[in-house]
Amino acid sequence: MSMSPGDSVAIEDAQVTFGTPPPEGAAASIIEGRSPWRLAYERLRRDRASLIALGVVALIILVAIFAPVIAALTGHGVYEQFRSTGLTPDGLPVGPNGQFLLGTDDQGRDVLVRIAYGARISLIVGVVATLIEVVIGTVLGLAAGYFGKVVDTVIARIIDIVLSIPFLLFAISLVSISKPSLTIVIVVIGVFGWAAVARVVRGQVLSLREKEYIEAARALGAGPWRIMFIDILPNIVAPIIVYTTLLIPVTIVIEASLSFLGVGVPPPTADWGTMIAGAQQIYQQAWWYLLFPSAALLITTVAFNIFGDGLRDALDPRAEQLYK
Repeated sequence: MSMSPGDSVAIEDAQVTFGTPPPEGAAASIIEGRSPWRLAYERLRRDRASLIALGVVALIILVAIFAPVIAALTGHGVYEQFRSTGLTPDGLPVGPNGQFLLGTDDQGRDVLVRIAYGARISLIVGVVATLIEVVIGTVLGLAAGYFGKVVDTVIARIIDIVLSIPFLLFAISLVSISKPSLTIVIVVIGVFGWAAVARVVRGQVLSLREKEYIEAARALGAGPWRIMFIDILPNIVAPIIVYTTLLIPVTIVIEASLSFLGVGVPPPTADWGTMIAGAQQIYQQAWWYLLFPSAALLITTVAFNIFGDGLRDALDPRAEQLYK
């Protein structure tokens, strides 16, 4: 078969193209690897719903941090009662207006300021109690999954006992012995919430403890605690982070429920659950007193849940096809 001069030139160009090595550094940029965290970040960055939810969470955190600034701008203290301007002649709360943007409560206090300070209580309890749950559950889950046998059996029975105790009844009983306080709420939620975390961690450890790199660590003489916290824990951080993100809104709702029942944060501390409970008697005449604290609680929990779901999908390699 004869070839034209144009064909031979094209073949030579192809040989030069495919035969010539790329410039220095170009090959590295072509085959540059990306860590799982980088891939998770890129998937999360393309999830619009999760980014919006993260923005809402950030806004709530800023409101909680700058609650004193909000109080200073409005000129209304969190405990300050405005009997003349914050209540009607019949003693009912005043609706939203130029002076009280979200209206007042049954004591003539500014609802906006109290919602801002209530965000502090909810976030403090949600984050601190969740950290207690995660730390206790992670340590016991690691021990149960790695050691197995007697240790696993004992911890599993403790988990069953904790999960079988009626949480609200125990909280009410504890409050009847000691006065309600923020510390008591955090301790009660933290002590009774670790069992679910321990089960999740235990399942992850059971799937990893027989891996080759764990066997190699044992052969090199590594102790069990070193293997658990140096070799196993970094490989289960992702599901722990996701579960923590999803556990925070649950903790916030539990705290609000305890305050709603009168066994949580004691009044006159600004708290969303206490505000919702106080609005039950007058919500027909003062709808704003029930609506705005309930909306704050709903928006916070939904935002955390949406972001947690997005973070779970981003950290799961099998979810990558959703973003193609």
